[in-house]
Amino acid sequence: MFLRSNQPVGTYYAAANPELLQPRAQLTDALECEVLVIGAGFSGLHTALQLAEGGRQVCVIEASRIAWAASGRNGGQALPGWSSDLGPIEDDLGHEGALRLWQGMLWAARELRDLPQRHGFDCDYRVGHLWTAVLPRRVGMLEAWQEEAAKRWGYEGLQMISRAELPQWVASDRYLAGLYDPNSAHINPLKLAYGLADAIERAGGRIFEQTRALRYSEQGNGYLVETEHGTVRCSALVLACNAYIDGLDKDVSGRILPVGTYQVATAPLGAELAHSLLPKNCCVTDNQFVLDYFRLTPDHRLLFGGGCTYLGGLPSDIRAATRPYLERVFPQLRGVELEYAWGGHIDCSMRRTPDVGRRGNLFWLQGYSGHGVLPSLAAARAVSQAMLGREEELDLYQRLSNPGFPGGQRFAAPLEAIGKAWYRLRDFF
Repeated sequence: MFLRSNQPVGTYYAAANPELLQPRAQLTDALECEVLVIGAGFSGLHTALQLAEGGRQVCVIEASRIAWAASGRNGGQALPGWSSDLGPIEDDLGHEGALRLWQGMLWAARELRDLPQRHGFDCDYRVGHLWTAVLPRRVGMLEAWQEEAAKRWGYEGLQMISRAELPQWVASDRYLAGLYDPNSAHINPLKLAYGLADAIERAGGRIFEQTRALRYSEQGNGYLVETEHGTVRCSALVLACNAYIDGLDKDVSGRILPVGTYQVATAPLGAELAHSLLPKNCCVTDNQFVLDYFRLTPDHRLLFGGGCTYLGGLPSDIRAATRPYLERVFPQLRGVELEYAWGGHIDCSMRRTPDVGRRGNLFWLQGYSGHGVLPSLAAARAVSQAMLGREEELDLYQRLSNPGFPGGQRFAAPLEAIGKAWYRLRDFF
């Protein structure tokens, strides 16, 4: 179980957008609704909005604040695809099934671009992602994906960037090549979440904060959910808790492992220096197993992250833990003030494939494994469409194999940490 707070986490996003953080009411009595969504992160908010727009009576309850966990703390990179890449998905579904989920992912990329305009909010949407290689053998990974994307998945437009061209994109000598994706984007995730929340309420949905679900039980044809100060009866229940599901459903929680991750934001660098670091203002990740990711903010800061821990906690000094990696990429920023530092937990599945499914009228969305901005939107469409009578896409997600972690609750994290140490070593050799 992780500590919840009645205050927003001290992220750059929260500090830069205090006007968003007006609290919603706590549930303090008995409530009935058609669909109850537990969790007001991206999974829950996207699902609730799509259902409300589809005419369903929807309520959302959140143990802390809207987007309190990974949805409001992440790097803000909206990249088509999954943490697992397409290989394990094709293994389970075959090419045709994997292609259908991939097309759903491309829908999510378009939908994220259109959502702010449709609902009248701003989330600092900016186009473009550069995927970079540090090791010579990993340059081939970029070239292979460019070819595979076009030939096997119909995804054209990826642009290979040579080492000679890279200074036009990123002011770092660390990288050997890059692959630019114009269909990717970067956003302010907290602004996106609050924009979605406002849209849900305008569509007739209700959101309650500081309302932790303690347990649920089947009641007739529906469910009774007990919270700390009230109850909810509903016909359908959506678990969108991700890494913070705790013991609410042991079957669902047993297929994910909470993994700590963290990032920093520099003090404002000024427009000239910021532009010199990323002249085209795209977001960047590398293709190491433990990757670095970074991007600029509208007020000319650099957001930089990538560290992770598998044993539950976070570094006692996130700034000190992150600084060497930031300065390895940008030595010209040596000694720069790191004004904000924060972390949280992501919901990793065993195979890094999304875990999205149903049991009767109980639905769940989880397992994004650190790559959830677009996958949470695609998964929400599958769940909401199934509730509205179109189950084909959710059926595909349910065919993905997502086993529980070996070792159970006690030993899963240390066993996973040992296994990932091997892949970390491969980043260096």
